[in-house]
Amino acid sequence: MSTVVVPRFGELLSPFISRVPAVAMPRFLALLERGAANRYRMWAAELPEHHAVLMACADSEDEIAHRIEQAFALDESLRDELLAPLPEATQTYYDAFAPYDIWDQLRIQANAERQGANAWRGIAANHGDPDVVAVLHSCSALEELSADALDALIATHAPTH
Repeated sequence: MSTVVVPRFGELLSPFISRVPAVAMPRFLALLERGAANRYRMWAAELPEHHAVLMACADSEDEIAHRIEQAFALDESLRDELLAPLPEATQTYYDAFAPYDIWDQLRIQANAERQGANAWRGIAANHGDPDVVAVLHSCSALEELSADALDALIATHAPTH
């Protein structure tokens, strides 16, 4: 069995996240969630027998993005700064999976979901609005549901190594 190196996605993506004004950072993370949703759609196409599970995870990523976009208003004057690092950040995220087969990619993604849950909790811990904190915690819960769904899916797959 190959050794899977799970990146610390916060560190991996920090060069791009740091280019975004702090006030817009949750919105940038929401855009990254949409990128993850697209990745799930690619996996669903590669594993049609697991389409329903992977598409449910994609829907969760889109729902997280939607909730964050609703909770964090975007100052339109920051839109260009928000979008500028997105293509490189998305490519860096995708590149982290490239060396691995699809099942190892899903293992990495399950871990990434848990990292995302912790990131939302970290933002919540430093936010003063209880309504926004509740949204952030609901996003953490969605991340963990996807991680659990991936773990269950992976458990059904006998390694071919």
